[in-house]
Amino acid sequence: MRCLVQKYGGTSVAGIDRLRRAAAALAASHAVRPTVAVVSAQGDTTDRLLAAAAEAGSGDHTRETDQLLVTGEIASAALLALCLRKLGVDAVSCTGGQAGITVRGPAGEGRVAAIDTAAMRGHLAAGRLVVVAGFHGIGGDGDVLTLGRGGSDTTAIALAAALGAERCEIFTDVAGVHTADPRLVPQARLLPAVPVDVMTEMAFAGARVLHDRAVELAAAQDLTVIVKSAFEEGEGTVISSRQDAAALEDHGIMGIAHDLDVTRVLIHGPGGGEDAAAAVLEVFARHNAPVDLVARSGPHEAEFRMGFTTRDSDLRRLEPDLRAGVARSGHRIEFDGGVAKVSLIGIGLLNRPQHTARLLSLLGAAGIPVGWLSTSQLRVSVTVPRGQVRDALALLHREFGLDQEPADVPDGQPLSLIGG
Repeated sequence: MRCLVQKYGGTSVAGIDRLRRAAAALAASHAVRPTVAVVSAQGDTTDRLLAAAAEAGSGDHTRETDQLLVTGEIASAALLALCLRKLGVDAVSCTGGQAGITVRGPAGEGRVAAIDTAAMRGHLAAGRLVVVAGFHGIGGDGDVLTLGRGGSDTTAIALAAALGAERCEIFTDVAGVHTADPRLVPQARLLPAVPVDVMTEMAFAGARVLHDRAVELAAAQDLTVIVKSAFEEGEGTVISSRQDAAALEDHGIMGIAHDLDVTRVLIHGPGGGEDAAAAVLEVFARHNAPVDLVARSGPHEAEFRMGFTTRDSDLRRLEPDLRAGVARSGHRIEFDGGVAKVSLIGIGLLNRPQHTARLLSLLGAAGIPVGWLSTSQLRVSVTVPRGQVRDALALLHREFGLDQEPADVPDGQPLSLIGG
């Protein structure tokens, strides 16, 4: 029988009562099919450990920071296994290394390179429920390497793919994927199903329900993922490549995402020399850090200009290398941290330029300055002043009919749900 992988986020295991609740749910699942659990650190443990690391003497993410941070996940796994054993379930906790997870990359931003499932399969064959500490694995030199914020999602989906699991269920503190962040847009609706490629764009654009790299992995492995609440009954959101093709054709905008962890970067200087863009992007590649909204002029024009956005949280480790590289090319660099990114997420957006036009007209009429713009088939992203994100989200959510059920959307407005 194929196994099931369930992941429990930090709020889902924060405190003994929630650990016992998760244990009861896992016990019920394991009675039906072999089950693997992946857990995050409890509550705000990671934040507290990062603060302690900074106070102890390092504001940078180093080997020792990774050593410290994984103690949160390891503690969660052991505590959950103990709760399961009290229920009579034969459970065993594993670190990332004991689960066979090999990771490559810099401290704090590792990526799963391989998984040796022999030990995990042995536990499952013996009837044990395996509880894996998420967020990390073992590097080639035997050191612990963490996977970055949200990395327990990646652990769960990587294990599900390696084990050939039936599906991966992500239990969190929200009911599933919504049309916008319900904390900022109270009218946001739960989406019962989202195509995995659309979810990839939503996660990268700032939706915090799933780690963006985890969704990429699910897409690559054709794995079905279900996001649901750990605290209330509900079907949640099914994320899968298996969608109704006829329904897809009818849909434009499915949701709106926002990202406050954004800095806008502008590099400029004389043209006619070596293309500085390649050197800049190589810096981000070395640090496993993403860039977005990239645009540049040609290197042989009179002036070289390159603009892009990156995560503000990545700049501390990136900035020295970035400044050095730009200085060597004889260019200047400027940072603007007062912006946020707002994105329309949907299908076939390059074939529907009216959506971008409506976004620009609406925000302009509302006095919300729109900065940089980028479009693709699945996403339209703009930068706006950080302090006006909530207003922009509310306006766009209403404009594109996302606060209405599909049957209630007036003629001429795009539908927002698949399979509705």
